[in-house]
Amino acid sequence: MNESISHSGVWGIAAIMIVVASWYFYRYLAPKTWREWASAGLVQAFIIALYAEMYGFPLTIYLMVRFFGLDRAHLDANLWSTLLGVGELGMMISMVLGYLLLFVGIGLFAQGWRALYRAQKEKRLVTDGLYALVRHPQYTGLFIGLFGEGIVHWPTIFSVALFPVIVLVYWLLARSEEKRVLKEFGDAYRTYQRRVPMFIPRLGQWGQLIEGSKASEPELPPR
Repeated sequence: MNESISHSGVWGIAAIMIVVASWYFYRYLAPKTWREWASAGLVQAFIIALYAEMYGFPLTIYLMVRFFGLDRAHLDANLWSTLLGVGELGMMISMVLGYLLLFVGIGLFAQGWRALYRAQKEKRLVTDGLYALVRHPQYTGLFIGLFGEGIVHWPTIFSVALFPVIVLVYWLLARSEEKRVLKEFGDAYRTYQRRVPMFIPRLGQWGQLIEGSKASEPELPPR
C-alpha cells in the first residue's frame, strides 16, 4: 500500500485533543479508590488511542490493509469512509452523528455529577431529575460519549474492542457503589433500585434523558 492517508500525521492536534478530553474527564470524575482509578485508566487509554489514530497514525487502516487485503486507490483515515467508499461525505456524516452523541454524553456526565453533588451536600438520596430515569446518569453519559466518538465518529480496532470492556468495568464499579449506598439508605434505595434502571432508560424516557443533558454548566464536585 503506497497511497497516502488523509487526516493523519497531525500530532500537535492529537496532543491537544488528548489533553482537553482528559482534563474534562478527570475534572468531573476524580478517582479515589483503586476501582475508580482502574476504571478511569481504561477511559484514559481509550482517549489516547482514539485521538492518536484520529489525528496521528491510522493504525487500524494499515492493519486492515496488511491482514485483510483492504486496498483502494484512495484511503482515508476514517474507517467508515474507507469501508463504505464514500470519502469525505462519509466522514462528515459519521462526524456529525458522533459529535451529537458526544455532546449528549458530556451533558449527562456533567449534570449527573451536579445532581449527585447537591444531594451529598444535603445528605439525601437523589432520585429526581436525571436520577429518576437512570440510577447512574453520569456513567450513561460516559458510555454515550465514548460510543459517539469511538464507534460512530472514528471507529478503530482499539476503541471497538475496549468499549465493551469499559462498560463492564463501570457496571462492576456501579454495583460496588450501590452496595455502599444501600448501607446508608437501606430500604429507600432498594425501592429506588426496583423502580429505576441502572444505565438504560425505558423506551419512552429517552427524550427526557436527552433534554436533561442540556442544563447549564455544572458545579465541580470537590472529591
